[in-house]
Order: sequence, then structure tokens, then C-alpha cells
Amino acid sequence: MAEMATAEMLIGELADAVGVNPKTIRYYEQVGLLPDPRRTESGYRLYDERDAARLRFVRRAQQLDLRLDEIAEILALRDRGEVPCSYVRDVAAQRLAELDARIAEMRAARNDLAALLDTADEAASGGHDADFCALIEHHNEAMDHPA
Repeated sequence: MAEMATAEMLIGELADAVGVNPKTIRYYEQVGLLPDPRRTESGYRLYDERDAARLRFVRRAQQLDLRLDEIAEILALRDRGEVPCSYVRDVAAQRLAELDARIAEMRAARNDLAALLDTADEAASGGHDADFCALIEHHNEAMDHPA
């Protein structure tokens, strides 16, 4: 009997090999990131190393902050025999711009919290009338009327 070119795995074996939950694999199949697997006569899913490689690719792409729909497009391009690198570059540029915007928002929030802490002792002990919390209300007044 000839040896198979690639070893077949059940869903649990694939999950262990790649480091994901079997439910994740089923979800990826449902949304089209993984092709429908072959099945045994009793209905068990069968996977091979190509499936494992595809799943590893999906995980790497997620680590780069790509969304599942973007990953699906990359895989669809590749499945059609196209090189998806220009699409990936465009997506990466867009994602980088979004991250830069989020970082700027986070820096602003950090600066705002640092300013709140700088005035915390004064606001808490200064006898400011407050409906809820003098720290926040005093800080908001300072932000609304900068010196």
C-alpha cells in the first residue's frame, strides 16, 4: 500500500497542531477561511498539512491586526492563483493609519488622565462643589476653560 502524501488529522489533532480551539476551526470553515474538509464515512472531519498551513496563515494575519474579512480576501485571491501582496500592502497601510490614530487618541487620554492626577489633590481638598466627583468636574471645567 502506498503511503499518503500528507497525513490526515482529525479536528482535535489539527487544533492541537496549530494551537487553536476546535470551535475556532469550525467557525473558520463556516465563514469560508478554511475549505470544507473531507469527511470519514462516519462524518468526522479530516484535515491535512495544507489545512494546518492555511490555519497558521490566518493566525499570523490576525496577529498583524488584519480582520477576518480581509484575511478571507487574501485567501480568495491566492486560491484564484493571484498574488495578494499588493492587496496586503494596501490593507497594512490602512491598518497602520488606524493604529496611528488610536495611538494618538490613547496619548491624548493618557495626557488627560495625567492632568487629572496633577490636580487631584487640589480638587479633592479645595472644597469645590460637586454634583458627582470634584476631580472629574473640576478637571472638565479646566478643560472647557484652559488658562
